[in-house]
Amino acid sequence: MEKVKAKKHLGQHFLKDESVAQNIADTLSLEGYEDVLEIGPGMGVLTKYLLEKPINTYVIEIDTESVEYLGVHYDKLKDKIISQDFLKYDINEVFKGKQLAIIGNFPYNISTQIVFKVLEYKNQIPEFSGMFQKEVAERICEKKGSKAYGILSVLAQAFYDTEYLFTVSEHVFDPPPKVKSGVMRMRRKEDYSLPCSEKLFFTVVKTAFQQRRKTLRNSLKTLNLSDILREDEVFNLRPEQLSVAQFIELTQKIEADGV
Repeated sequence: MEKVKAKKHLGQHFLKDESVAQNIADTLSLEGYEDVLEIGPGMGVLTKYLLEKPINTYVIEIDTESVEYLGVHYDKLKDKIISQDFLKYDINEVFKGKQLAIIGNFPYNISTQIVFKVLEYKNQIPEFSGMFQKEVAERICEKKGSKAYGILSVLAQAFYDTEYLFTVSEHVFDPPPKVKSGVMRMRRKEDYSLPCSEKLFFTVVKTAFQQRRKTLRNSLKTLNLSDILREDEVFNLRPEQLSVAQFIELTQKIEADGV
């Protein structure tokens, strides 16, 4: 069949540079899992390099035209094409609790939602890598003290070691996006369980950054903290001044305060 036409409403920009596709595929360590799920394979420019690796490659694709194209052109994908929306899909319909890596040239309009879903499944996903809008990839990997450092940075880095790998020109896509892209990788920490309530940790981080220009004493008012706790020096800081470890320590203090 003919090539798939990129659909604007799906945020499709098809990668056409083979060397970039190869480099993205090579970000996987292939350690600790036997399966990889590629999100949004399109016409399979990345898929073909994944299929060369000693791993079971699955793809999930919402575009029915792409699903048909992949079925025609990639025999090795037989029974491994999931025609679903990743954001609404329960990966255990196929993977049944197994460990797997996730990779992709992610649609920019849903890329942050994909990261949050990966965090939901962190017990099963030791490795996650792929291409994002450059600013988003940088934000995920950013350290404290930067304006780019935020909710996504803290939550991802609480459970994963994150690494910005390389920048990709807009000219290697069809159609070209209006921004540069960046490839980053997340590898799950050996000990990724938090010494505090995970739910409370998420609440503290999100609440703090929703008013990032304010000190924590003001931004965390809605948590109804005790006056004694709010005298702690950490509450004089703004959220971007706290490292991931300090956010975890702060959550422990709030937990002990009875929130």
